[in-house]
Amino acid sequence: MKYQDCSTVIIIPTKGRLVDVKAVESWMNLRFPQNSKFIRLFVMDLEVGSAYSETIESIIENPEFDNFKYVLTLESDNLPPFDGLIKLFENMDKFDVIGGLYWSKGENGFPMVFGNTKDKLNFVPYLETGDLVQPCYGIGMGFTLFKLEIFRIPDLPRPFFKTVNNEKEVMTQDLYFCNNIYKLGYKVACDTRVKVGHIDENGKVW
Repeated sequence: MKYQDCSTVIIIPTKGRLVDVKAVESWMNLRFPQNSKFIRLFVMDLEVGSAYSETIESIIENPEFDNFKYVLTLESDNLPPFDGLIKLFENMDKFDVIGGLYWSKGENGFPMVFGNTKDKLNFVPYLETGDLVQPCYGIGMGFTLFKLEIFRIPDLPRPFFKTVNNEKEVMTQDLYFCNNIYKLGYKVACDTRVKVGHIDENGKVW
C-alpha cells in the first residue's frame, strides 16, 4: 500500500470504568500505519449516540484536530484483530465508511452489516460469503473507520448519531447515521476480512 496520511482519532465509549482485559489486550496489540498520528479518546457514562456525536463535534471544532483525516469508533466490548485497522485503510479510497465484521451477541446472533445494495435501501442483515469488502447500506460501530470530512459537511443532520423510536421508524444510532449519509451520496462497506470479537458480560466472545 502506498503512503497515505492515516491520522486518526479513536473514540472509545464506555458505560463505566471497567473493561474486559481481553478487549484491552486486543487494543494494545492493534497495529497502526507508520508515520501517522493517532489519539485515543475515552468517553465515559454517556449514551452511545451522544458519546459519539458530542465527541465528534468537539473534534471538528478544535483546531488541533484540523489535520486529522479519520475517526475510528471502537466499542468497549469489541476485540479487533491486530491487523484490522491496516486492512480497513486499504480501501478507504473507494468508500467513506468501512467497518470490521462482528456479530450480535447470543446463540441467534446476526452479522452487524445491513442491506444488500443490489436491492432498494434497507437495513436487513446481509452477509456475502468469502473474505471481501462488501458494500452495504449500514454498518455497526464496534470497529469502524470514518473519513472525518463527512462530519464537516453542512447538510449532515445533527446530532450525527441518535436512536430513533417512534411511530414512523425504529433505528439505532449507527443506522440512523448511515441512512443520512447514503442520501448525501456517501458509500459504506464492511470488510469481512476483519473479524472482530464481541465479548459479553460473562467473558464469552461471539
